[in-house]
Amino acid sequence: MMQGQAPVIYVVDDDDSVRTALRVLLGSVGMQANEFASAEEFLGCGYSGEAACLVLDVRMPGLGGLDLLDELERRNWQIPVIFITGHGDVPMSVRAMKKGAVDFLLKPFNEQELLDAVQRALAADANLREQRERVAEARQCVDALTPRELEVLRLVVAGHSNKEIGAILGAAENTIKIHRGRVMQKMQALSLPGLVRRSQDAGIKD
Repeated sequence: MMQGQAPVIYVVDDDDSVRTALRVLLGSVGMQANEFASAEEFLGCGYSGEAACLVLDVRMPGLGGLDLLDELERRNWQIPVIFITGHGDVPMSVRAMKKGAVDFLLKPFNEQELLDAVQRALAADANLREQRERVAEARQCVDALTPRELEVLRLVVAGHSNKEIGAILGAAENTIKIHRGRVMQKMQALSLPGLVRRSQDAGIKD
């Protein structure tokens, strides 16, 4: 998210009065609400991955809320979802939560309950973005390694000493020390635990 750019709250509900009430409520606390009367309308909005969350009715004409959640997954639109419904039941809420919904609120819901759910969803969105950024940075670091340095990294992460790595790779211990130093530098790690964490972010298994 760019500095100063406020998150967007997408509201998808076929009930005009609900959309209006949510827009006013969210606006009262300085949040931007973009309204859509159907799932299909939302899918055509051109969501580009900005910081956001989705407040979504479960039952709507056409594509329902749970079906929209499936479509978001197919499109890899990673946006936290809060379900709202006047016809909820336990199996439906369980299904929604298993699909990754942040919350499941029954109409009529308390205004503060909705605002709290939105804050949780935005926090989840921020955490997900931070995680994706860490992974991208770690993979970029790994891509800068030479094939031999990558071998050394895997063995270091696996817990081997420089002497053991030298024996495995058929290289002198001093040579491994040099490789290890370059690995630490390129991986931007200041310690072994830091190197392990960065390697895990990059998907390097021990």
